[in-house]
Amino acid sequence: MPPTSQPLRKLGFLTIGLFDGDDPRRGHESTLEIIELGERLGFDSAWLRHRHLQYGISSPVAVLAAASQRTSRIELGTAVTPLGWENPLRLAEDLATVDVLSGGRLNPGISVGPPMHYEQLKHAIYPDTADAEDFGYERVQRLLDFVRGKPASDFSGVEGFEVFSDRVQPHSPGLGRRMWYGGGSLRSARWAGEHGMNLLTSSVVKAEESEDFAEIQLSHVRAFRAVHPDGDRARVSQGLVVIPTDSASAEQRAKYEAYAAQRMTRTAAPQGPARMMFAPDLVGTSAQIAEQLYAHAAFREIDEVAFALPFTFDHEDYVQILTDIATKLGPALGWQPAA
Repeated sequence: MPPTSQPLRKLGFLTIGLFDGDDPRRGHESTLEIIELGERLGFDSAWLRHRHLQYGISSPVAVLAAASQRTSRIELGTAVTPLGWENPLRLAEDLATVDVLSGGRLNPGISVGPPMHYEQLKHAIYPDTADAEDFGYERVQRLLDFVRGKPASDFSGVEGFEVFSDRVQPHSPGLGRRMWYGGGSLRSARWAGEHGMNLLTSSVVKAEESEDFAEIQLSHVRAFRAVHPDGDRARVSQGLVVIPTDSASAEQRAKYEAYAAQRMTRTAAPQGPARMMFAPDLVGTSAQIAEQLYAHAAFREIDEVAFALPFTFDHEDYVQILTDIATKLGPALGWQPAA
């Protein structure tokens, strides 16, 4: 282990939960089973990603509510909820409710920006206010305020037989410290730090001052911590795609290698007008992946991860990958499974 690296403290995983449009229950059940498996393997966290108007989980908060009743220890997160689809007050109510149901295990991750394909769906989601909606940081601030207990109304008290609160109910006091921002730019990293959030970094960043993915991500981590009240102790989680092959069959290894090869071309240079940089998927034995991670500049400055599962694999593949991560890769990174 390089001397500037630290043992991995928290090990998590991320999935989008694919399903067949003609049989959606089976896919959702598979996701819940994967979360249950993660808890048995000792993972610290499981994260779900939103997929609106697609055949993936459109309502992670609802799925995590179900998961909270089938697990007892593993932390449950969203990575991320695109806030442009949400009403911050209503989302704050849902998040607090699931946090209470889970015993304080929820880690909501959010991002800003207009919904994908907004021009095609804006009249369905915001029929009267489509051109007036604010999809910037102010929307995040509203959510943070509601989650952290600031008033949402100027009325409270008793009216007839009903009792009203001026803040979102239920209120879960610890939830405000477990809010994460999914950022891929220096501006987002700094904003998250200034507002006391945690930072989710992923396999996508914006090429602003460099075209080296690891260097860009490292600059985001340092910019975030430089302005965060907790300084170097501020929480950062890294979400690269890793696919260990220690116990994979020959057929699985061939599938995994083909998947990574197909996606490799996008990692060579910034993509599109926004100059997005993508990290290569890491495929190989746990020893090989650990060596690559220790050489990654940003990984060497964090101590928690939420490795992303590939989007199009089968349930059995996820079982193999998670088992190898927990039993081979995690220990190679200095991690110890939760009791």
